[in-house]
Amino acid sequence: MKPLRIGDLDVISSVALTRRHYYNSAPEQRPAWTTEIHNATHRRLANGRGVFSAGEKQPMVAKILLAQFGLSVVLAMLFWGFDGKIAGYSVFLGGLTCVIPNAFLAFRLAVPRGDPGAGALVQAAYIGELVKLALTVLMFSMVFTLVRPLAAGALFAGFIAAQLMTFSGFLMRDKQTEINKRDTHGD
Repeated sequence: MKPLRIGDLDVISSVALTRRHYYNSAPEQRPAWTTEIHNATHRRLANGRGVFSAGEKQPMVAKILLAQFGLSVVLAMLFWGFDGKIAGYSVFLGGLTCVIPNAFLAFRLAVPRGDPGAGALVQAAYIGELVKLALTVLMFSMVFTLVRPLAAGALFAGFIAAQLMTFSGFLMRDKQTEINKRDTHGD
C-alpha cells in the first residue's frame, strides 16, 4: 500500500464534500441528521407525506386527537340531551378512555430521542403501543370500578366513536396529499 500524499487528500476531501453537498444543500452547516428538530420522527417521507412533520402548523396527530376529543364532547352533549345525564358522562368517559392513551402514544413517538434512527422509532412505537394498551385496560377498569351508575353501552359507544375518528386522519392526510399534488402540477 502506497503512502498518501497531499494531493490525494484533496481528492478525498472533495469527494466527501460532494457527497455531503448532495445530502445537505448548505454544506457549511451541520448535516441535517444531527440537528434536534430533524430527527427521524420529524422527517417527511420522500413523497411529502408524514404525520410528525416539523413544517406543518399543526401536526396531523394533534388534529386527530383534537377531533377525537371534540367528538367525545359532542356525543356526550347529544347523549345527555336525549338519554340523560348518566349516558352523557358515560359517553364522555368512553371517549376519554380512547383519547388519553392515544395522546400518550403520540407523545411517545413525537419526543426527540438520542438515536434518531428508524430502529429507535420502531422500538418507541412498540413500547408506546404496549403502554397504550395497558392504559386503555387500566382506564376501563377504573371507570367500571369507580363510576356508579354507569351506562356500559354508552361508554363503549363513546370509545368506539373516538377510535373510529382515527380513520378520519387517513382521509385528512390523503386530502392534503391530493392538494399538494394539484399545487405541484398546477392543476
